[in-house]
Amino acid sequence: MKKLSILCPQLVCFGNDIEHTGFGDFIVVINHSTSNNDQIENNPKRARKWLYISKIVSTLKKRDRSFRNNLWMAFEQLPIVLDEVAVGISLEELVAAMKDHDFVGKANKAKRVKRSSTTSKPALDHLGCHDTKPLLVMDMVDHLKNGIGSSGQIVHVEDICARTAIHTEMSIELSEQTRTALECIGVSKLYSHQAESIQASLNEKNVVVATMTSSGKSLCYNIPVLEVLCKSSSSCALYIFPTKALAQDQLRAMLYMTKGFDVDFNIGIYDGDTSQSERTRLRENSRLLITNPDMLHISILPHHQRFSRILSNLRFVVIDESHTYKGAFGCHTALILRRLRRLCLHVYGSVPSFVFSTATSANPREHSMELANLPTMELFQNDGSPSSGKRFILWNPVPLLKAILNKAQFAMGTDELADESSNFVRSSPIVDVSRLFAEMVKHGLRCIAFCKSRKLCELVLSYTREILHETAPHLMDSICAYRGGYIAEERRKIESAFFGGKICGVAATNALELGIDVGEIDVTLHLGFPGSIASLWQQAGRGGRRDRPSLAVYVAFGGPLDQYFMNHPKKLFERPIECCHIDSQNKQVLEQHLVCAAYEHPLCVQYDKQYFGSCLESVLISLKARGFLNSDLSSDSSSRIWNYIGPEKLPSHAVKIRTIEAVRYSVIDQEKNEVLEEIEESKAFFQVYEGAVYMCQGKTYLVEKLDLSSKIAFCKKADVKYYTKTRDYTDIHVIGGNIAYPAMVSTMSPKINARAHSCKVTTTWFGFYRFRRGSNQILDAVDLTLPQYSYESQAAWVSVPQSMKEAVIKQNYDFRGGLHAASHAVLNVVPLHITCNLSDLASECPDPRDNRYYPERILIYDQHPGGCGISVQAQSCFTKILTAALELLTCCCCSADVGCPHCVQRDATQIWSDAVAIRSDAAVSL
Repeated sequence: MKKLSILCPQLVCFGNDIEHTGFGDFIVVINHSTSNNDQIENNPKRARKWLYISKIVSTLKKRDRSFRNNLWMAFEQLPIVLDEVAVGISLEELVAAMKDHDFVGKANKAKRVKRSSTTSKPALDHLGCHDTKPLLVMDMVDHLKNGIGSSGQIVHVEDICARTAIHTEMSIELSEQTRTALECIGVSKLYSHQAESIQASLNEKNVVVATMTSSGKSLCYNIPVLEVLCKSSSSCALYIFPTKALAQDQLRAMLYMTKGFDVDFNIGIYDGDTSQSERTRLRENSRLLITNPDMLHISILPHHQRFSRILSNLRFVVIDESHTYKGAFGCHTALILRRLRRLCLHVYGSVPSFVFSTATSANPREHSMELANLPTMELFQNDGSPSSGKRFILWNPVPLLKAILNKAQFAMGTDELADESSNFVRSSPIVDVSRLFAEMVKHGLRCIAFCKSRKLCELVLSYTREILHETAPHLMDSICAYRGGYIAEERRKIESAFFGGKICGVAATNALELGIDVGEIDVTLHLGFPGSIASLWQQAGRGGRRDRPSLAVYVAFGGPLDQYFMNHPKKLFERPIECCHIDSQNKQVLEQHLVCAAYEHPLCVQYDKQYFGSCLESVLISLKARGFLNSDLSSDSSSRIWNYIGPEKLPSHAVKIRTIEAVRYSVIDQEKNEVLEEIEESKAFFQVYEGAVYMCQGKTYLVEKLDLSSKIAFCKKADVKYYTKTRDYTDIHVIGGNIAYPAMVSTMSPKINARAHSCKVTTTWFGFYRFRRGSNQILDAVDLTLPQYSYESQAAWVSVPQSMKEAVIKQNYDFRGGLHAASHAVLNVVPLHITCNLSDLASECPDPRDNRYYPERILIYDQHPGGCGISVQAQSCFTKILTAALELLTCCCCSADVGCPHCVQRDATQIWSDAVAIRSDAAVSL
């Protein structure tokens, strides 16, 4: 105890004589004995006035931060090897370091400097410079090193060399109108990959173009399409894009290219934003229809008779950004394309050629062939386009030693990770990317800041505007956010302003990751690892178009993957791009689409086996038993006709291919009486409820009323110093029961009781917290009464034996906390064994503070209503998944006894409020 006075002399002191011991700001420990009781009790001048509990707690927190800062200063003096897995420091070493350095003097000096600076004007150096002089991209690195990155945040700079262009002449002569279209966009000659792929498409071959971002891939399908449509007055083409933004971008490009044509192709977009009158016009007149997989599935294929003119004359089907079709979404899209090809051949007698375009995939040919079930495919991946130089910065706001200290603080259960005025808090990833964003805008560089969620987009925009308000207020309105949820008119407005150069910076989700022509972008910022190497390069490829050099800055969170790349840059830049995989034979998804296909046109094994695989007949029999299909049993099984007789009027409406929900809540600004956003029902109660702080375009609103009957949230602008977060829980009710049975496993693995069955997922909201901005301190808790949200899905789980529970409790670990953490760890490793996206799955996570009954199990479930079959696949490999999860935990560089939250979280930005579910508990549970 007495060594505390050495570790923090300005906080704690020990004394023997109370009369001569001054209190001041010290915590004084008196060597007290019964002989001097009267001396203490009868000394009124030593009495302290009564204080509120909150004041006492606040004072203790300040002293706690002071103690931590002193520890940090001592750690800096120790000869610690930072790249070792664990760091061991004895108390004696720490005390010796404190004795050898005058930390008290340093601390007092720092206090005096801080006080003197606050008496004049606030210190804004951490916000960046106040200069708005334009800078070149290649000069920005030095500017950052001398400015907001002067504390060592830049851990690596990678220079990516430029590439020269390779041009090739085509053997096929293009028509006069097509050459005019090329001249219109300033193209006098084609790159090698363009010329070769265009020629193959005109020779009616299926083509996939897999070249780098900004390599002119759109011409690889636009030129053959225009050429064929010009030569044949009846030929049609269908363009399929994964996002509405891409569709809008392509519409602008095609209208510009064809503005001088003497024939009108009636090019138009057919999606959820298209009016009914425009839909009718396009069905009757369009020869180039632009849509997405969702609209193809839910509107075009079920009503294919209305599109008979287009389908009968369909010459090309273009699938852009094909690498986005993976996981559950890719599985659904693959079966939608099979339904399209089947109708074209069996009903309308057309055999269209396919053109696929992808920028980032390790297996583009195989993936494209599986996606559309095509027998042949020509691959063009030798990129002939030029590429300008790029600098790629790795920016780490959380140095390793501070991360280790952070882990120790987390294990102690403290919410105050550091003093708010310290560089550690100021250098959080979200704040740092906001400072970088502001810095780029101030120096005339057009920038996209990629964020992994809608909320992060709004936070980055809000923080950046606050910084610009202090350093360059005239630029506050030159940035905005671009994300899902905005109404169509708002999205079009932002796209027009950004693409036209009126806005110089955007905080965006991956909605801008894909191949949209966003003009001349100088810098891309990346808040955390986006989930794959492919996505990172796709995002970085948004910069440097038009032969301009560019800069990419990857800002790391404190999680293990981000920190791994920060400490091993070669592992990032030498890591190969991932393969894209889809499971088109996923039985769960196949059943759903066979019902849709039978509604569109009766099925027959003899003719449809080529589209839906060898298991077609058995699945049809299963669907008949469940009352979806009917057939004539007198016919031969292979030639038997199967008709739809199911209960749904339109079965496609019951199949959600990427959880796009029809029911949405509108958020309305009461003062302007305008719609700010439309939020899906499953997400609405997380964002808008009475008393919620809601953000849109960086502006803060307070939700004043939520009308459940009309599904409208009314809000007003508000300047509040807090944010809100819901208090909720999700229950998983396994419909088939809760008793797991032994699964078939190899003799090399331990016996695991695993089961997969239908389940009901129910989310309940019962209140929300108000948190103080900056400190994340809970101000109060408010109760809520909201309806539950439920959907049917599928789950796979393993029961935890009672003997294991007893073993965990015997070691003084929190069993439910460990179960919570183990579920997260299991979820994190599922993609290593099953082709899926993490967004396809979720885990059951019992709250350690919840006293309600929870089954003692580790469970994962499909997050798609109706299920997508991924959790069912996990049943057979649950042993491997559990083993991989244990390896994840044991390989984490934290202390095995203390643990940390990093390897048991899906998002490093979501820090739990207590330490009961730390890594050690999870490892013991597994």
